[in-house]
Amino acid sequence: MTRPGPSKIHALAMPLALDSGQVLEGAEIAYETYGELNADKSNAILLCHALTGDQYVASNHPITGKPGWWERMVGPGKPIDTDRFHVICANVIGSCMGSTGPASIAPDGKPYAMRFPVITIRDMVRGLVALLDGLGIEKLHAVVGGSMGGMQTLSLAANWPDRAQRVLVLASTARHSAQNIAFHELGRQAIMADPNWQDGDYYGADAKPDNGLAVARMAAHITYLSEEGLTEKFGRRLQDRDAKSFGFEADFQVESYLRYQGSGFTQRFDANSYLYITRAMDYFDLAEEFSDGPGGGKLADAFAGTTARFCLVSFDTDWLYPTAESRHVVHALNATSAKVSFVELSANAGHDSFLLPHDQLDRVVRGFVE
Repeated sequence: MTRPGPSKIHALAMPLALDSGQVLEGAEIAYETYGELNADKSNAILLCHALTGDQYVASNHPITGKPGWWERMVGPGKPIDTDRFHVICANVIGSCMGSTGPASIAPDGKPYAMRFPVITIRDMVRGLVALLDGLGIEKLHAVVGGSMGGMQTLSLAANWPDRAQRVLVLASTARHSAQNIAFHELGRQAIMADPNWQDGDYYGADAKPDNGLAVARMAAHITYLSEEGLTEKFGRRLQDRDAKSFGFEADFQVESYLRYQGSGFTQRFDANSYLYITRAMDYFDLAEEFSDGPGGGKLADAFAGTTARFCLVSFDTDWLYPTAESRHVVHALNATSAKVSFVELSANAGHDSFLLPHDQLDRVVRGFVE
């Protein structure tokens, strides 16, 4: 499954019109594929990644060298079986792993930086649909995504209802809550308060806003976990010492863990991309897209006339996108008489549970996809 080297790059044939009214010229989408596409192109599965994810779903990451973010789920004989399916995973626009984003070179030969247009989840999906068009794939066997990837799957199902037969949404939501917007704003302010951010024009500089980006990652990472999981993993245990230091080093294991997560993240992610992607998530409100004004609309209207089969999965310790958010989507689908199944799974890892080993999740994914 592991294939070293750069991702495939698809240059969009047409300018990408955005929800903001702006147009992104010459956009490129970086993507990876696993498994063979059959003759009638009916076995394609699109995987949509989360905020800090990328296209390396089942192959080693070129920067970190670590296995792909869902390698346990995607591969020969695995729940998403690449002996049967052709799996596509693309880096979203606005990100920093090969698709056009703030670090990309603009038409004037300089990095976009903060001149990059503000994007939405629907804009990301526009890029994915353009990629599918370029690959000649008219209808997906399934579209699958967790967290922000789940937002993309819902957006595709609502705005391009004929493009996927099955829609699998894991630990996600149809709208971003005030609490989630607040956490994202905390992260963005940490980045923009870093002196090395330089109003976003740090490309080519000796120093980047790594301190701010690390703090943003630390704050976000807390939301991916659960109190139960943190207590079980760390409790109040000290880190490499027998007594408190009475200082501000990482006395506790959980402090050391968060610092490790923050510093490691700066090695593979771009601070400006973090600003743009979190903003896209905050703007996400699927019902609003099918209304006449901000904050309005009925979510059921987004799925009117859909013929796809849906499956939604939540986790009982996920407080970032709790089960109530999935039920909200299920009720909207029920109102349109859509074919939908729903399950809440028990796991102590919080929001990140969809990324971690879980036998019941494996069975749900395999059963629904097949």
